[in-house]
Amino acid sequence: MKLFLRRLVYLFLLGISTFVIASACGQDVDRSIVNSNQTANNCRIVQHAIGETCIPRNPQRVITLRTDHLANSLALDVQPIASVFVEGLTPPKSLQSKMDTIELVGAINNPNLEKISLLKPDLIISNSRLEMINERLSSIAPTVILDLPYPPPSWKEQLVSLAKLLDQEDNSQQLIDDYWQRIEKLKQALGPRRNQIEVSVAGASSDEIWAYGEKHFPGQVLNDIGLKRPSAQRGNFFYISNISKEKISDIDGDILFFVSLGKEQDKEVLNKLTKDSLWQNLKAVQNNQVFFVDGYWHDSAGIFAINAILDDLEKYLVSMPQPNT
Repeated sequence: MKLFLRRLVYLFLLGISTFVIASACGQDVDRSIVNSNQTANNCRIVQHAIGETCIPRNPQRVITLRTDHLANSLALDVQPIASVFVEGLTPPKSLQSKMDTIELVGAINNPNLEKISLLKPDLIISNSRLEMINERLSSIAPTVILDLPYPPPSWKEQLVSLAKLLDQEDNSQQLIDDYWQRIEKLKQALGPRRNQIEVSVAGASSDEIWAYGEKHFPGQVLNDIGLKRPSAQRGNFFYISNISKEKISDIDGDILFFVSLGKEQDKEVLNKLTKDSLWQNLKAVQNNQVFFVDGYWHDSAGIFAINAILDDLEKYLVSMPQPNT
């Protein structure tokens, strides 16, 4: 009898234990389903340069750590709250008015992590050139790393990559379609001259002269139009640096776009260069076909800069009367 009662108690306790464990497991399953649903509803997994990150579906407090990513985010109808800056670089006018409410969080190569943290971002768009602070950024907010080798991808590739990340692919396609429409209009406006003139793009800073290759962003635009380049600027390269004054003819062309970054010391270099006899001997100088353009020609991966370059090309190649070449 005692043995029977012991077994009965044992079976009763075992039943209770089984019920409790089953209930707990059921709760765990339910909780995992809830958590899974919350993740699916609130964020989406995106692939980027160093892995994958679950980012908000509709981020409201985005911080970009490159100025071209800032520009492209704005063009894609995503309004960042903050970004880095490039000292002395003047953005195109079409972008300046959109930056009034954007807070600056340090230089492009040295973001201020404390300031970034205080802004409580829900998404940080970084890049592979800031690899040393990736972990610290990720501890502040979901962070995606866009690959930025040297030379960098084309401006079109960069725009599309960012658009995929932000789920704005339709907007990026529209921006690129608009660009090609402008290219076609420029081709038609230039007519046969498009196949006759050589267009040079160069600049100077701190006693250094450089020329932009076909892989650089303005070079890509010129290629899309079909404009010829001087022989020294032809080829799949980004730019040539340290051009000596004795080889200044490498930057000559029927038309010369000369890039000024706007820094005070660059103005002094430019003033000294333009007084040099070797500069005065350039064909573009003698024909009054040198056009000084702003720094967005240099830092021009953003779509606003690309459109500003098209504005300049239309202004100087189409609207202004040209000498016989």
